[in-house]
Amino acid sequence: MLAVDPLLDGITAFSTAFLVVLIKVVVIFVVGLVGTMLMVWFERKVIAFMQNRVGPNKAGPKGLLQTLADGIKLFFKEDLIPEKSDRFVFKLAPYLAFVPAFLVWSVIPLGGDFSNGKDGSVSILGQTTKLQLADPPVGVLLLLALSSVAVYGIMLAGWSSGSKYPLLGSVRASAQMVSYEAALGLSLATVILIAGTLSTSGIVAAQSSFTRWHVVATGVLPFLIFLIAATAELNRPPFDLVEAEQELVGGFNTEYSSIRFALFFLAEFMNTITMSGVIVTLFFGGPQPLKIFGNANILSFLGPLSGTVWLLLKVLVFLYIYVWFRATLPRLRYDQLMNLGWKLMIPLALGWFMLIAVFRVGGDKGWSQFERIMAGGVGLIVLFACAGLLRLATRVSARNREREGAMF
Repeated sequence: MLAVDPLLDGITAFSTAFLVVLIKVVVIFVVGLVGTMLMVWFERKVIAFMQNRVGPNKAGPKGLLQTLADGIKLFFKEDLIPEKSDRFVFKLAPYLAFVPAFLVWSVIPLGGDFSNGKDGSVSILGQTTKLQLADPPVGVLLLLALSSVAVYGIMLAGWSSGSKYPLLGSVRASAQMVSYEAALGLSLATVILIAGTLSTSGIVAAQSSFTRWHVVATGVLPFLIFLIAATAELNRPPFDLVEAEQELVGGFNTEYSSIRFALFFLAEFMNTITMSGVIVTLFFGGPQPLKIFGNANILSFLGPLSGTVWLLLKVLVFLYIYVWFRATLPRLRYDQLMNLGWKLMIPLALGWFMLIAVFRVGGDKGWSQFERIMAGGVGLIVLFACAGLLRLATRVSARNREREGAMF
């Protein structure tokens, strides 16, 4: 009997831990789906307000159920598969675009108390856990890996369709995403350098006050680069060239219909919510409260859920910014898109990262402020000199090609 009790205790503890993980998974999945539906409604309503229109107002109060009605309509439409398509890849591609958007939320802290050096842990069913599904020590690398997987969904969707226009759209998408992934990664490296950890909860814990939020601590520029690069990664306006109707009919998803088209549609909006959550986590303290009028947390009466409310409010700000971009900014040309990414954002992100690294190393080595400024200035001069030489070489190469073409 004495041997049975420890076994029963172990089984009970395992069952409770498993139940806690299951609750987290269900909550993230359900909230993600409902949030995506509300995001579609939110975008329609905000743009309608900006353009002096009514927006959706038929299905449900204030049109809240319009997205659900559209989804039901798409579900019952005929699911067409092109005759010349690769059927397996054609069916797989929408899931490769949709699933990574959910998986990113597994490493984003969704609440908890991070004040006074705490790690955000709470008690659920007697188990001490964090309000995030998992907290791997390399959570930031997982974010980058999952954001890269979404490229495969778009690329394979265009390739497997067996049509030229989707293929052109997918080629554009892959080139665009790879180009802006570099700038996004370099701006993220600056955050890692300041925080000193790859753990997402560690990054949130490092932003214990407004002055330590990474948008301030990194000097604002990495945040701006990350925001622009993330917008291009999401194929959101003004970077939505992969589905430019004037040039590509409908882009990579031209041949899709019914529920498979809906998955791509939902993936775009889900990715917008996900990337807003990533930006808030990396640069704006995540669930950390915004201290107002000397009060540590005006929502402290909510307990651990106060962090969840703060995270939601910050995410809503960025969702509005993305809708604002869509309603006001004209679409870039493809050459403008590539020039912005390769000739401006990557050199700026790399230069700023080097500057921050010099200041950090100089501080560790005991350099004076003047020595650190001089070392950083020299590094920036060398970097921009190399960028200028590269741009000059590109122009010379283009002129030579023009002359060769004129000769023949």
